[in-house]
Amino acid sequence: MKIGLNLFSVRNLIQNEKDLLNAVLELKKSGYDYFQYSGAPFDAQMIARVSKEADASFCLTHVPMQRIVEDTDRLMEEHDLFGCKNIGLGGITPKETFADHDAFRRQVDALEKAAERMQRNGFTFFYHHHHFEFFKSCGQTALDYMIENTRAIHFTADTYWLQYGGVNVLEYLDKMKGRAECVHLKDYIIVYRGEGADRDLAPKFAPLGDGVMNFKAIVAKAKECGAKYFFVEQDDAADLPDTLGQVARSAAYAAKEL
Repeated sequence: MKIGLNLFSVRNLIQNEKDLLNAVLELKKSGYDYFQYSGAPFDAQMIARVSKEADASFCLTHVPMQRIVEDTDRLMEEHDLFGCKNIGLGGITPKETFADHDAFRRQVDALEKAAERMQRNGFTFFYHHHHFEFFKSCGQTALDYMIENTRAIHFTADTYWLQYGGVNVLEYLDKMKGRAECVHLKDYIIVYRGEGADRDLAPKFAPLGDGVMNFKAIVAKAKECGAKYFFVEQDDAADLPDTLGQVARSAAYAAKEL
């Protein structure tokens, strides 16, 4: 199975063009076949140059919400520069929006209009959820509202945040069937954190295979539901001493087990 990496995992290594190129070349050696651009300022011409020089495919992005809703046409033109037809948003901000149902509904409507415009031009808009979207308002979660009240918005299903949000991962892949062509494979592990009296057990990000997620079942279900791209993501890899080693472990797991 081909596997990708969300570059947010290595955001400490991609803050300029030279570093982005070097990181992508190293990640290809680790077994990654394609990438999501996220975690650094969006510069389409730079991404296009790196894509060409490294012979690397960037299949999804995360870009600012304001550009998605106010600069949709130019954003599509920029994505065409590096052959990417999937435009993503990392999540609705600020988080307080979820507590105001009217404000949340207006934001979703704006994203749906932008997604419709993208769809008419051969692009797909992907909304990446966290656990915030399982906040309930008016009797349903924010994510359920988005699934049921939009058609053009597609979703980047994130295994960790589904688990953290307290829902059934396979059930939600079914709910997003046909609209979750991109998946973030992210493991979930319980570890001791803190010191002394503050020491406690809590969830943490982890390389694939270190945690509790049943990725064989998840990948099988995701494929059944139409998934095309699987991006490893480990949010804290950028904060650890051996960032590339962390994500290389996930690539090795995927090559062996998936």
